[in-house]
Amino acid sequence: MDLVALARQMGHAIQDEKAYKDLQTAKETADNDKELQDLIGEFNLKRMAINNEACKEDRDEEKLRTLNTEMRDLYTKIMQNENMLAYNNAKTDLDTILQRVLAIITQSAEGEDPDTTDFSASCTHDCSTCGGCH
Repeated sequence: MDLVALARQMGHAIQDEKAYKDLQTAKETADNDKELQDLIGEFNLKRMAINNEACKEDRDEEKLRTLNTEMRDLYTKIMQNENMLAYNNAKTDLDTILQRVLAIITQSAEGEDPDTTDFSASCTHDCSTCGGCH
């Protein structure tokens, strides 16, 4: 079997993974959360207003400070939303699995034993600092 076919099988396996399904559910829930979507919309409008004001030759620094404060407050509200928290947690879970898979593939391509190599969250990719990945 060639590598591309194996990669496609891996793609199917990823989509069968519980973490992937949890992320899709969390994304749908967040997308359907009107309050969250309204906050994100307001955040994007504030960001555009900041960009517009910052590009002006005679920009108003006080207005920029106020807009930045308002944007940070919106960001805090977005990140405290329970559906955004659930989405971020689900994304982190899937990202952790994908990091591990990528590390195994990369290290195998560099000559490591595919049966024993693995991801290490503390890996700096500078082998002189390594205490071992296993």
